[in-house]
Amino acid sequence: MELPTDSLLLRVYLGESDRHDGRPLYEVIVLKARAAGLAGATVLRSPMGFGAASHLHTAKILRLSADLPIVIELVDAEAKINAFLPQLEPLMDGGLITLQPVKVVHYRAGAPDVSPSA
Repeated sequence: MELPTDSLLLRVYLGESDRHDGRPLYEVIVLKARAAGLAGATVLRSPMGFGAASHLHTAKILRLSADLPIVIELVDAEAKINAFLPQLEPLMDGGLITLQPVKVVHYRAGAPDVSPSA
């Protein structure tokens, strides 16, 4: 897959406990992005954050949160990202979605794993 140098970064900010039809929302979004043929997706789990309600979510032992912040990053051509955006709307009850232009420097599949089998 070719990825244009001038692409778009889509970020979706949500909570770890966010669900859609009983499944983790981040999982639903990544699978929809894959089905839509987007170049790739990464889910990042954060140890601390707060959102629109200013409720602090943290992984500290004394204040263990079951709803840590999650960020999903997707990069692809602007047209493909814009075509994907309407699929997010019915999934999102809350959260934040941002778009940012990016310059893609390198996008290739890595070499196959040739490590010896155990």
